[in-house]
Amino acid sequence: MTADSTVPSPGGRPRTADHGFPPVSPASPVSVIPPREAADGFRFPGGRRPPAGRASRLPLLGVDVGAALAGGLLALPLAHPLPLAVLVLAVLGLNTHPSLHRDVPVPVPAVLDELPVLCGRIALGWCALATLLAAYSPEHALSARTLLLGCAAQSVASCAGRGAVRGHRRRALLRRPRAALVVGRAAEAQRVASAVLRHPGCGVRPVGVVADEAAGPEGLPVLTTGEEVQRAIVQNGVQDVLAVGPAALAEQGPLLRALGESGCTVWELGTDGPAYARAERLAGFACRRLSAGRRYGSAGKRLLDVLTSGALLLLAGPVLLGCAVVLRAADGPGVVFRQERIGKDGRPFTLLKFRTHRPVDAHEAATRWSVADEREMRRFCRFLRRTSLDELLQLWNVFRGDMSLVGPRPERPYFVAQFSQTYPGYAARHRMRTGITGLAQIHGLRGDTSIEDRCRFDNAYIDDWSLWQDVCILLRTAVSLVRPTGS
Repeated sequence: MTADSTVPSPGGRPRTADHGFPPVSPASPVSVIPPREAADGFRFPGGRRPPAGRASRLPLLGVDVGAALAGGLLALPLAHPLPLAVLVLAVLGLNTHPSLHRDVPVPVPAVLDELPVLCGRIALGWCALATLLAAYSPEHALSARTLLLGCAAQSVASCAGRGAVRGHRRRALLRRPRAALVVGRAAEAQRVASAVLRHPGCGVRPVGVVADEAAGPEGLPVLTTGEEVQRAIVQNGVQDVLAVGPAALAEQGPLLRALGESGCTVWELGTDGPAYARAERLAGFACRRLSAGRRYGSAGKRLLDVLTSGALLLLAGPVLLGCAVVLRAADGPGVVFRQERIGKDGRPFTLLKFRTHRPVDAHEAATRWSVADEREMRRFCRFLRRTSLDELLQLWNVFRGDMSLVGPRPERPYFVAQFSQTYPGYAARHRMRTGITGLAQIHGLRGDTSIEDRCRFDNAYIDDWSLWQDVCILLRTAVSLVRPTGS
């Protein structure tokens, strides 16, 4: 969590964090998440519906439900339909994980790739059913033979059905691969495009390279202007964009953002074998999705945010009121500190905190990076910061939807611009709502700490996101508040 403003260090010189980013004048642009217009004035086709060809999850869900019914009808007594209904619900709950119903432009997974996870979830569902029957209906308890028979029958039916669906999709991708643009430095992008074209089983067909400079006569057409890129998107029905390495993110960030907003799915490809978390593979290259759209499970995350923040606002209401009264009496008017921060998809919002010290002016508050010297703060303000009580007002930001309970910490526009130019992948943190706490914070990356480390932890959190991970981070944050170390 960052300071809400800054104070000068002894001697009048600003104490800035040693992050290594180049100085920028106050007149420099502060937003790194560009609008849909590109630098040369053209506009990508906004609001474009994703082209046909994306795989629906419904066939795989139907296969899973059908397999559960087949296994249940074979192993369970027909006179008691309740266990069968419970089994189907368990399958729907366990198998709707995106790893089993993904629609990504990577090679369609084979049945053998899914076999361990699939059989494990089937076994877990049957064990849960057996436990419930033994606890609440002992006369209908399942025998070991019934369990084995049911698991085996459902596994065979599920694998057979999934094999048929995956095979159909694999043949469809071979007939009609998804058109893609490759973005990066010309020579490297041409090399990646050639590698992908040599593996048609990937289901992706590069149709052009987007680069600042033209390559040699060999390879795909090199698109160097916005009009050429726009024409390629429309004429070829481009569905995916392959950004080659961190350099493409740093040099072509505005373009990639505009392509993502136009309806394309943007992927980062690692050419040097980076260890992306849960990386997919495309022609042997590790790749991860950058344009997340509406992620699987986002409704559950938002529900957790609303319920938890609403309950905490009600419970903490007296505490908030007490802090406001004491702060007003001790340090005068202006209890609430408001500051512009950058949130999901680069949208600015007003972050709320209790004021613990006063900036010299608005420009200092927006552009100066330092951590307040607690010795120069009043005792109650120092208490608020050490206990993180000054952050409680951000529960209102969460309840409104500006932020989430868990996510990358929001930063001021000035520093978002700086860090996005200096640290590859920093802008990718804005794929998800910013949060009050996050994976970086529970690993001690708060205040004046490494931006590179924060960026790495934040992107790892987004790549590995799950609702259970959010719960674990919230619990670890609550434990850390018992041993406050300041923000």
